[in-house]
Amino acid sequence: MKKIQLLLHLLLLMGSLVRAQNKTKLPSNGNPVFPGWYADPEGAVFKNTFWIYPTYSAPYNQQVHFDAFSSKDMVTWTKHPHILDTSSIKWAHRAMWAPAIIEKNGKYYFFFSANDIQNGNEKGGIGVAISDKPAGPFTDYLGKPLIDQFYNGAQPIDQFVFKDVDGAYYLIYGGWRHCNIARLNDDFTELIPFDDGKIFREITPDKYVEGPMMFIRKGKYYFMWSEGGWTGPNYSVAYAMGDSPFGPFKRIDKILKQNPDIATGAGHHSVINIPGTDNWYIIYHRRPLGESGANSRVTCIDRMYFDKEGLIQPVIITNEGVGKIRVQNKRSGVK
Repeated sequence: MKKIQLLLHLLLLMGSLVRAQNKTKLPSNGNPVFPGWYADPEGAVFKNTFWIYPTYSAPYNQQVHFDAFSSKDMVTWTKHPHILDTSSIKWAHRAMWAPAIIEKNGKYYFFFSANDIQNGNEKGGIGVAISDKPAGPFTDYLGKPLIDQFYNGAQPIDQFVFKDVDGAYYLIYGGWRHCNIARLNDDFTELIPFDDGKIFREITPDKYVEGPMMFIRKGKYYFMWSEGGWTGPNYSVAYAMGDSPFGPFKRIDKILKQNPDIATGAGHHSVINIPGTDNWYIIYHRRPLGESGANSRVTCIDRMYFDKEGLIQPVIITNEGVGKIRVQNKRSGVK
């Protein structure tokens, strides 16, 4: 009996420790916004709360789970550990990364890349998980990848979910210097053909490498992506503008890059707009000075500005980051 009571006590203690970890407030001193090696951050605003969903930056065989971070003011962040891992995704066994998330009808859909497949005969690609809460836990939604083949030369990785003004949802994705756009059906279980019968349209701009994302500002579609090699100091972000999510997109300029006095390898980003304002923030990863390891990457936030013509001004990367910001209404911002 005493052994059973001791075991129950230990289980209760472990549960308390997990709950305490979920509620731990992380120290903030500007950039990086939270400690640890994290990359490819996906930013979102859900119910007056800022969220960041990054890649756990580690060797591929260890990169098998996701943590999330939430904040009410974009300064103090709470860690939500292991919101998804390979124990819930039976077809994934290594290299889960580059998450994308979107809310629809009270459900949270978490898109991710897994296994780093190199051809269509390998198992892996882009998957979808689902939860009732932005902090998870998430479970496998399809039981298989949504995309597991190479179309138009694009490796099925680095997905971004984009909601257009007409309510249509699109998946924008692709590595190996090719980017596709495809339309999601209403419940995100499959992709549906365009009017011409094609499911995948290539929208690759000049110098594109990977990490696409899109947002709308004042009627214009901003398409952004990463350039250079992700392990090197010259990793960076460029953009184009168009009148629809299909472009055509002509590269305008590079707007995020290293500052050798602050950090190198600044890239693979997302964007948050404060609802009801024209205030924009770029969330990205970079490599601290003195670090050369491929996975030594941290998550940072800096302000993103536009000029009078709507062009994105070069982002100044800082150690200070941003001050306290709060969401004033309950509508989600543009990712």
